[in-house]
Amino acid sequence: MSTTPVRIAAPKDRLEQRIEDLKPPLSQGSARLEAERCLMCYDAPCIQACPTAINIPQFIKRIATGDVAGAAETILDSNILGHSCARVCPVEVLCAGACVYNEKEEPPIMIGRLQRHATDYAYSRGLRFFKRGKATGKKIALIGAGPASLAAAHELARLGHESVIFEGRPLPGGLNTTGVAPYKLQADTALEEVDYILGIGGIELRTGQWIGKDITFEQLEKDFDAVFIGAGLGADSKVGIPGEDLQGSVGAVHLIERIKNEPGFKLDGVHHAVVIGGGNTAIDIARELKHLGVPCVFMAYRRDEDSMSGYKHEMAYVKQEGVQLQFRAVPAEIEGKDGKVTGLRCHIVDENLKPIEGADVVLPAELVVKATGQEKLGDMLAVIAGLTIEKGRVKVNPDTHQTTHPKYFAGGDCVNGGKEVVNAAAEGKRAARGIDAYFRGDKPTTVIIK
Repeated sequence: MSTTPVRIAAPKDRLEQRIEDLKPPLSQGSARLEAERCLMCYDAPCIQACPTAINIPQFIKRIATGDVAGAAETILDSNILGHSCARVCPVEVLCAGACVYNEKEEPPIMIGRLQRHATDYAYSRGLRFFKRGKATGKKIALIGAGPASLAAAHELARLGHESVIFEGRPLPGGLNTTGVAPYKLQADTALEEVDYILGIGGIELRTGQWIGKDITFEQLEKDFDAVFIGAGLGADSKVGIPGEDLQGSVGAVHLIERIKNEPGFKLDGVHHAVVIGGGNTAIDIARELKHLGVPCVFMAYRRDEDSMSGYKHEMAYVKQEGVQLQFRAVPAEIEGKDGKVTGLRCHIVDENLKPIEGADVVLPAELVVKATGQEKLGDMLAVIAGLTIEKGRVKVNPDTHQTTHPKYFAGGDCVNGGKEVVNAAAEGKRAARGIDAYFRGDKPTTVIIK
């Protein structure tokens, strides 16, 4: 077990460090010119599209007038994870996707890159805008050190409450640290944000502490005034076909974590890789493999392209970067020799997903990556008496994020099933307000959340 260090650092010699930032920072001049394009809409559809309701026209206007610190304060006041969200948010379907310039068939404002410009400015200068509130004597346990818990803990500190975050892994940050594609966000930046958030004070981080193993829920209930469940999702789901245990058959989230966090990890000998799935995680790992120099990368998906759950703009990048697509391909067997993967055999199916006789294909591969989802953690949480789990998710009051057990609150993937970082940040903040209201016995201050 370790408590909060002065500076949290990722190990050196990580494979992700070979991957370039695909959206580099804007120069000061470019940021100002882009900010001056903003029409400062009165009804601002971009705000409505942001789960944390950042006042986007306000922060952009501040950049345009040279007040970059003020822009950062506007952003972080609404979303304390604005530094990472500037990089990882799918702005094309959120704020920038709602920009009125789209109606004019002109490029939308580069909101994400302007947000990065502002938060980079604040971080590089050590600017802090928020202080701990007057101490209330209340103490909250937070399970998991991902975005939802970090947002909740920071808001609780502003409200005067103390928090202890319990994290089983050695490094905090959740998927920002372990699972986000490196071309969007690397572990060093994610951990820089964790340090910034903890810097408000009143938040203790305990890593290497697994709830249910190192500490029980009963102990949390005894020692704390409230408990926030910010656990994410579980291990990669299995596909359920022969050959999954062969060397070279891996889950996507597990592989991304190794690329991001494991010193010395390499992909030597991988010339062909196949990614099973059509969601955003499948897209991310396929692109990562190409960026890491794997010559031939396939994505195998059981339906047609229009049915893929991954974002369309991300799929456009997949094609540009040379990932090969095999549609209507249902995995049948991971083939191997001498205990190692040699390929993925797929049934080619018709529009009703029925195999076409004689149409099987074998995609050569030394690496088969399963990106078909993650397990829910409902079973682990079901041991809490009075907690309601529905379809593997924790049921909460959408206004307060209080669960059916009054002392427990929850947010993030364990509630929403696996949405974006910005959703987790919004839910964590709302839960903090709900916890504060629970302590006071009144209704919470409204926090806008989509």
